[in-house]
Amino acid sequence: MAKFDNNFTDELRARLSIVDVVGRRVPLTKKGQNYWGCCPFHNEKTPSFSVNEEKGFYHCFGCSEHGDIISFTMKSNNMEFIPAITELANMAGIKMPDFKPKNPDIAKREESLFDICEKAAQTFSEKLFTPDGAHALEYVRKRGFSDDMIKKYRIGYAPKNNIIANKFANSKFLIDSGLCRRGDYGLYDFFRDKLMFPIFNANGKIVAFSGRSLDGSEPKYINTSDTDIFHKRKTVFGLNFARDAIHRSNRSIIVEGQIDAIKMQTGGFPETVAPLGTALTEDHIALLCKSNRNIIFCFDGDGAGLKAASRACSIVMPFLRDTSDVKFAFVSGGKDPDEILKNSGEDAMRKIINDAVPLVEFLWDITNKNFLTNTPGGRSQAEKFLKKEIEKITDTDLKLEYEKEYNNRKFNSWHRWKRSDSAVQIKLPDIDSITKNTLIYIVNTYPELAEQYIDFLTTLDIDFDGNAPELNLNKNSAEKYIVSLKLQRYLDKLNLTKKELLNKLLSGDESVRDEIPKIDSDIESAKEKLEKLISL
Repeated sequence: MAKFDNNFTDELRARLSIVDVVGRRVPLTKKGQNYWGCCPFHNEKTPSFSVNEEKGFYHCFGCSEHGDIISFTMKSNNMEFIPAITELANMAGIKMPDFKPKNPDIAKREESLFDICEKAAQTFSEKLFTPDGAHALEYVRKRGFSDDMIKKYRIGYAPKNNIIANKFANSKFLIDSGLCRRGDYGLYDFFRDKLMFPIFNANGKIVAFSGRSLDGSEPKYINTSDTDIFHKRKTVFGLNFARDAIHRSNRSIIVEGQIDAIKMQTGGFPETVAPLGTALTEDHIALLCKSNRNIIFCFDGDGAGLKAASRACSIVMPFLRDTSDVKFAFVSGGKDPDEILKNSGEDAMRKIINDAVPLVEFLWDITNKNFLTNTPGGRSQAEKFLKKEIEKITDTDLKLEYEKEYNNRKFNSWHRWKRSDSAVQIKLPDIDSITKNTLIYIVNTYPELAEQYIDFLTTLDIDFDGNAPELNLNKNSAEKYIVSLKLQRYLDKLNLTKKELLNKLLSGDESVRDEIPKIDSDIESAKEKLEKLISL
């Protein structure tokens, strides 16, 4: 069998969860750290087939079969290597490359890039503790970083001169590393006068850097451009440090930036990670789900944080399983996790994490906030939005449960007739007792009309649970009564508005003059409709 490009097979293993691949053929149950099922390769009644999500392999304690997603697909489907990885590529949604061995030149370039990044990190670390880096060291210590933290995360300082360009001038891969660029006068350092955070891959190798400005200039952070060994959309900051903690705590916490991630990891939440230099992506979630599908998104409570959380909710939907526990936590008051830990301590941050809202509640909440569910049009838009999000769930049984859950909520909160205490009240004359009793009778006798005209009826502040005398009204007459009352109330409102505008005009406010003809036109139109309705 010819050797396949390791980059592609590694990509398959990174994108696909072995639990998902095996679970398509073998019913699995989580027990402890692993998933268990009956082995598909020999007959057994007691499950001895173990699947390890984090390490990406399966092992049968009965027949000793062992392997990864590729060997499982080959053996379980009686496939050769290429058809197996073709099937897996289709599952992962990635294109099959040409079938060829890995280019030795590419391998050599990658090793050189790793070497440059490692030596650059050493240089930056040394510079932090020199006079040139004194202001950077002062800044990072004021942010609460101890020397042990600086050493662990290998934080450094990139000086104003071209230290990297001069040090690696003879390397033909220097520009490929993203650390230097070529200008009119030769090579120059990409990072200058920056606090430097090395970016590690999942295996702990430095692949890139993130530099923070120290003079207040924007953007605050700049990152290495994508290279042969670094892709922002596929790199989770801090995962190399958090991997074991994610396994132990049975969850991961996602925050918005690398400083927040570091402070969370060292402040009692070692399972914390962050996306890097870009918005959260499907690749980030896929990588985390290989370790654990329980995720808490922790964002700022401002508009930008809520927007990021909504996007994260949409992205994570295809990765949900019935064993998933996805939640959303928010840090309010213009603060971030770093500030909470610094000023209020670990207990305050833990309360924020423990109070996280489950995904099913968060999705329902943002639906109700983003659409006017007290109107038919708004409810229609909201239902389309929910349906679109639920359709992303690939677990059929779980998708069905979400549909049932939201159907119940929609019925109870949107469609079922009930008096709404939060309805907007129009300040018009009170309903007289005859009108009130008539409406109570109609609502109790024709609930379908109550549903149809719920938006109007909830503005009247009537207790429709009360009793009313029996009236001789058929359904058509009842609907005509509601519509005529609605038109009359609308006319009353228009007349009140016109009165207010006239008072403003008499007081010298000329800005309202153009509004009065429009109100007059609306009044005439409403009168015509009311007269036509009465004549029917």
